[in-house]
Amino acid sequence: MPKHYEALQRAEQERRRKVSGVDAPPAAAAPPAAFEGAVAPPVEARPSGFLARLLKGRKTPEVEGANEANKRRIALLQPDSYVAEQYRSLRGRLDALASQRPLKTLAVTSANSGEGKSTCSVNLATVTAMSVGRNVLLIDCDLRRPKVHWTLGLQPQVGLGEVLLNQATVDDAILKLDGINLDILPVRSIPSNPSELLASPEMRRLIEEVAGRYDRIILDTPACLGLPDAKSVSEICDGLIMVVRAGVTPQEDVQAALDILDRRRVVGMVLNGSEATREQYGYY
Repeated sequence: MPKHYEALQRAEQERRRKVSGVDAPPAAAAPPAAFEGAVAPPVEARPSGFLARLLKGRKTPEVEGANEANKRRIALLQPDSYVAEQYRSLRGRLDALASQRPLKTLAVTSANSGEGKSTCSVNLATVTAMSVGRNVLLIDCDLRRPKVHWTLGLQPQVGLGEVLLNQATVDDAILKLDGINLDILPVRSIPSNPSELLASPEMRRLIEEVAGRYDRIILDTPACLGLPDAKSVSEICDGLIMVVRAGVTPQEDVQAALDILDRRRVVGMVLNGSEATREQYGYY
C-alpha cells in the first residue's frame, strides 16, 4: 500500500510539472490509508512549560515561591503542628504579660534581615486570631521589602503607604483573611520616604484608630540595625518582640539592637531556628 501511494504521488507531481512548465513542490507526505482492523499507535502526551518542568522534578520559581510562602504560614496551613503549638505558647506568655500591663499593640523586629521576623508576625497573628472572640489586625510596616501580602497570597489594591499619604482610608486598605478572624493591612506600593511616613503623626493616628477596633494588633517592622523604621514604630506600640536566629545572629548585633530600641518596651525574644525545631522542621 505505501509503494502504490508513493507512485501516485510521483505521477501527480509529473503531471503538474508538464501542465505548468515548472517543477511543483513536493506534496506533503500523507499517512498511509487506514484500513479496518488497524490499531493506531499510542500518542505520547508531552506536557510543556511549567507542568513539564514540574514533572521532571525540577524546582521552578513558581514551586519554590509557593513552598517558601507555605513555610512562613505554617500555623495557618498546619494548625496542629509542633511549630504552631510553639506560637500558641508565645501567645499564652503574651496574654499573661497583658494581665500586668497594656499589650494591645505589639511590634515584631529583628537586628538584621532574614532572621524570621515576618514569619513570626504572620504566625503569631494567626494563632492569636484563633482565640475565641478575638479580633486581630496584622500590619505590614515594612515599606521597603514587604512580605506579609506575599506570604498570605493577597493582592492588595491599596496599602499602608496610601493610607499614610491620605490617598486611601483604613477600611479601603484592610483585607480580611478567609476562614479566620484575622484582618491584614498590607503594603501595596513602596513610597520614597518610608522612614518619614512611619514616624509621622498620620502613623500615630492610624494606630490609635485601629487600637479602638481590635483586641490585638501585631506590626511587622523592618530590621532595626541601619534603619530608624523599627524604632519609630516601636515607640507608638505597647510592646516589642525581638526575633533572634539561632547560630546566625551575632551577639553583638542583638546588643546593638537593644541599645537602639527602648528596652522598657521589649517584652521578650523569640529564638528562631533552634536545634530542637530544626531537626523536625528544618526552616524553623
